Amino acid sequence: MNTEMKLSVTLFQGELVRLTAADPQTTAEAFSRWSRDSEYWRLLASDPCLPHSVKAIKQWLEKDQEKDPLPYTMFLIHTLEDDRLIGDIGLEGYLGSHGDTFVGIGLGEREYWGKGYGTDAMRIILRYAFFELNLERVSLDVFEYNPRAIRSYERAGFKHEGRLRGYLNRGGKRYDLIFMGILRAEWLEIYGK
Repeated sequence: MNTEMKLSVTLFQGELVRLTAADPQTTAEAFSRWSRDSEYWRLLASDPCLPHSVKAIKQWLEKDQEKDPLPYTMFLIHTLEDDRLIGDIGLEGYLGSHGDTFVGIGLGEREYWGKGYGTDAMRIILRYAFFELNLERVSLDVFEYNPRAIRSYERAGFKHEGRLRGYLNRGGKRYDLIFMGILRAEWLEIYGK
């Protein structure tokens, strides 16, 4: 991608979605609703399922926004078609001297699962991480029982890097935690042309 083209890119918009700032009230309402979906929660977190109130989530978000530096950068995922809020994505733990960050994503609206919306959002956040923040590496982890997410991450350019065997107990069975990552050079090879 030449410099002229890079500067003309709509940084927070992809083919299916756009990323927006996370308003505490809107985010809290969506997160509270999504926290009542046990399958969503089990794909997202290793903690036991627990519904959260709008008030509690809003207070948590507002408290985190007061921290300096911010512990993470969160964006909401909206569809381009009808501007529907369908999930969130964010970067956490910038290691400035190493150029490294961790990415997390969750699509709370089930009807958008498996249709490319998450992959598109991941491509946008990678463009932001590598082009705007000038980072060198983006990492993530995913539970082995989430093959849909693993395929999405692979389509976005992530490579398998390792696993913690038997990391998580779900329903009486042990599952691995898989680590994946993408380097700036790999991203440029895929998307930089």
